[in-house]
Amino acid sequence: MQDSPKPPRSLRLNAKDNLVVAVDTIEAGRAVENVVASARIPRGHKMATVKIAKSEPVLKFGQIIGFATDDILPGAHIHTHNCGFAAFERDYAFAQDARQEIILPVSQQATFEGFRRQSGKVGTRNYLGVVTSVNCSATVARFIAEAVNKSGVLADYPTIDGVIPLVHSTGCGIDSDGETFEVLKRTTWGYACNPNMAGVLVVGLGCEGFQISRMKQAYGVQESDVFRTMTIQETGGTKKTIAAGVEAIRNMLPIAAKAKRETISASELVLALQCGGSDGYSGITANVALGLAADMLVKHGGTAVLAETPEIYGAEHLLTRRAKNRQVGEKLVSVIKWWEDYTARAKMSMDNNPSPGNKAGGLTTILEKSLGAAAKGGSTTLNAVYNYAEPITEKGFVYMDTPGYDPVAATGQVAGGCNILAFTTGRGSAYGCKPTPSFKLATNSDIYRRMIDDMDINCGDVVDGVPLETKGQEIFDFMLRAASGEKTKSEQLGYGDAEYVPWQIGATM
Repeated sequence: MQDSPKPPRSLRLNAKDNLVVAVDTIEAGRAVENVVASARIPRGHKMATVKIAKSEPVLKFGQIIGFATDDILPGAHIHTHNCGFAAFERDYAFAQDARQEIILPVSQQATFEGFRRQSGKVGTRNYLGVVTSVNCSATVARFIAEAVNKSGVLADYPTIDGVIPLVHSTGCGIDSDGETFEVLKRTTWGYACNPNMAGVLVVGLGCEGFQISRMKQAYGVQESDVFRTMTIQETGGTKKTIAAGVEAIRNMLPIAAKAKRETISASELVLALQCGGSDGYSGITANVALGLAADMLVKHGGTAVLAETPEIYGAEHLLTRRAKNRQVGEKLVSVIKWWEDYTARAKMSMDNNPSPGNKAGGLTTILEKSLGAAAKGGSTTLNAVYNYAEPITEKGFVYMDTPGYDPVAATGQVAGGCNILAFTTGRGSAYGCKPTPSFKLATNSDIYRRMIDDMDINCGDVVDGVPLETKGQEIFDFMLRAASGEKTKSEQLGYGDAEYVPWQIGATM
């Protein structure tokens, strides 16, 4: 006799939900929770467990993720064909769940091996950077970094992680007194000040809208042994600028090499929380486990930075409840309203996100995606809300306004001072970030196995019974090792040079 096939697994995430999530594919005719599937339900997707009448809310996580666009019968596949986005009022309940977090005494805090800078900040890597003010100097910046990296001179300085060209596509054709200029100024200076940078050369063309001299004046910056600037026009053209740039970087090498790792409290870690290529498992496995790791970091005195405003849209009311005061909560709401206006002016909808890949993975609306994405922020009090690329000064759990597009979002977080980055993915994002090491968390075991060269931690085994608390501890422990110098998969592959993408908000003239 043959054994009968095991019943497909499913998850009901909240008692209020009118659906379950398929852990395994549910074939038509199979019963789950005494409901027979009327269609094939792919893993990560949703099946109705009760009738949901047209226009009634669809509930997951106990929250509204959309509204039925037609009657949905028990056993039906819930997705874009019968569930749609609609705006609705939310109760922000400002600071209702705020609490005084208990921080461990310094003697009990976890530690890592990092680079203590003169500024007092702590780096997890030791890079030199060639940063551009404008796209017109991008090629020269790449040539400078390439010349140093290929010369073999870095072999004499094993504590230096490399020379990175940080180039972008803007810097001119912008309002020199507008928001785009301010954002680029903050981003450029933020990268120059990131503690993972031991030294920086800023290269411009000379006639661009984004003038290096204005940035230096704004921040009261003076040239030094580890901060240099030059323009192609003033230096005398391409070849002379490359030669001068190489010499400037070579002069920085022995200074940067003096930095040595030392034992430092985890309170000096500033963790960027990112997700990309999300799927139906993201809000169940990796994002929740990362949220627990973020809570651990806060308990040890560190900082966790949630971002990607279009991907908390519809879940912001869960964050405003955790705001330390009404002012912080209202700033988050003002950010949401800015995005509603921004997308309306562009004749777009906030529901343009999720992407086709997200939908293939089981995410139906931005509301559903946001509820899962917000889980990365854990459960601690929200202490501050920052504009894009603003310096992060508060400890604990904080928020930064960024787009949902991963490279742009992460660029803002690194400019704000993040020295380590955790990135969850269900579809298999290929991403890395210099100068900040990025480690990848797979939301499901299949993508972990298929992309083993890219994934650092498998969170898919949570649905097989691994406790979320155990997975959160695994993430926290890996974070400490990566901060101490252990190379992440994206670093081993060489990712990070092309992922510097400052947010370009305004019109290109």
